[in-house]
Amino acid sequence: MQQNNGRAQMYIASVPVPRAVVERSIMFVLIAASVVAVLTTVGIVLSLIVESIQFFRLIPVTDFLFGLQWSPQTAIRSDQVGASGAFGAIPLLVGTLLISAVALTVSGPVGLFAAVYLAEYASDRLRSVIKPVLEILAGIPTVVYGFFAALVVAPMLRQGGESIGLEISSESALAAGLVMGIMTIPFVSSIADDAITAVPNSLREGSLGLGSTRSEAVRRVILPAALPGIAGGMMLAASRVIGETMIVVMAAGLTAKLTINPLEAVTTVTVQIVTLLTGDQEFDSAKTLSAFALGLFLFTVTLILNVTALKIVKTYREQYD
Repeated sequence: MQQNNGRAQMYIASVPVPRAVVERSIMFVLIAASVVAVLTTVGIVLSLIVESIQFFRLIPVTDFLFGLQWSPQTAIRSDQVGASGAFGAIPLLVGTLLISAVALTVSGPVGLFAAVYLAEYASDRLRSVIKPVLEILAGIPTVVYGFFAALVVAPMLRQGGESIGLEISSESALAAGLVMGIMTIPFVSSIADDAITAVPNSLREGSLGLGSTRSEAVRRVILPAALPGIAGGMMLAASRVIGETMIVVMAAGLTAKLTINPLEAVTTVTVQIVTLLTGDQEFDSAKTLSAFALGLFLFTVTLILNVTALKIVKTYREQYD
C-alpha cells in the first residue's frame, strides 16, 4: 500500500507543469471574455444614463414620460429659430407596443403550431425539409421584408379594406406588424421545437399510457413542460420586433400618432432614435439628446418585460421539475 501510495504520489508529481499553465491561461481568457461582456453592457447603460441626465436638465421628466405629443422641432444651431418642441414619449411607446402586439399575434401561434407539428406529428423526412425552409426566413434581410410590406402587403390591405368599407392608411401598423410577424416565425418555431423535443419521453409515454390522445398529451403535458423554452422563444421574438426599424420606416411611416387603431400610421421608439441621430446634429441640443432618453426608456421597458417573463418561466419550471 505504501508503495502504491508512493507511486501515486510520484505520478502526480510528474504531471507536466505546462499543462497547469495552459489551464490557468484558458481560465484567464474565459474570465477576460466575461469581463468584456459585462463592461460593454455597463458602458452602454452608463452612456445612456449620462446623456439622458443632460436631456432631463432641459426637458422635465414628467413631460417626457407622460406627454401625449411627440414633435422634437427645436433649433439645432444658435443661428436658427426653432419651435419649442414636444417630447412626450407616450405616442412612441404606444406605437411600439401596437406593432409588437400585431407581430406577436402572428408569429406566436403560427410558430408554436409549426413547432408542435414538427416535433410531434411530422415524419423525420418531412421535418428535414420543413424546418430548414422555416429557418430561411430568419436569414432574409429586413430591407427585403420592408419592400414586401410596402409593395405587397400594404396595397393588399388597403384594397381589401376598401372592398368592405374600411379605410386603411397606405402606411399602417397592421402592415408592418404582419410582416414582422412573418419575419419572427423562425425565432418562435425553432426554439419552441427544441424545447418540445427536449421534454422527456417518459412524460409522453405516461400520458398516452393513461389513455390520453395525442392532442391531449400535447396540450396538458408536453406544452406545460416545455413552457420555459417556449416563453424564451417568444421573448426573443418580442425583442426582435421591438428593435426593428427598417420595416416600420417603410410600412408604418414616421408619424408619431397616439392611437391604438392598427389601420393608421404610427411610429416606434427605434425609428425615432434613428431619425434623431441622422444627419448633422449637435449633441447638446434637446432634440439630439432625446434619442438617448428614448434609448434608456426602451431599455427600461424591455428589462421590465424580460424580468416579468423570467418570473413566469421560473414558476412553471419549479412546478414541472
